[in-house]
Amino acid sequence: MDDHNRLDPTKQPTTENLARAIYIVNRHAKTAPNPKFLYALKKKALLKLVHEGKAKKEGLHFSNNPKYSKQQSDVLVSAGEYYFHMPPTKDDFDQLPHLGSLNQTYRNPKTHMSLSKAKILLQQYVGMQEDKRPPKSFQSKKTRTYEKPVFKRLGESYR
Repeated sequence: MDDHNRLDPTKQPTTENLARAIYIVNRHAKTAPNPKFLYALKKKALLKLVHEGKAKKEGLHFSNNPKYSKQQSDVLVSAGEYYFHMPPTKDDFDQLPHLGSLNQTYRNPKTHMSLSKAKILLQQYVGMQEDKRPPKSFQSKKTRTYEKPVFKRLGESYR
């Protein structure tokens, strides 16, 4: 079993495999039940790749979906053959060139990797674990017990 994991090229934390895993996680995060964890995993992995010199911050792009209809910029990061956007820091505005609007013609290369493999690879790389508990909004609905309605005569108090 260990030999299989060692020989499986998708399990090796190379720049290309990590970029592929980030792409898969980013693509699934848009429809995931817990997107916060996936976006946090993506951000941590990209920051670590940039810190190690395996990825590069290319510049700033105007965001396609700005919050509150205000103009907003995202940092364009290149890792291997892939490009990603992430929220900028204050230093990014001073240090990076602004590239203007997003180029709609470029697409990241297609890749095939399961979300579970991608998450495992990135979690091992950044040392982050997913909280297995469902979000609180789901927990509160499940723990409620049914209470029968109380019917009072017209004019009587409900207290």
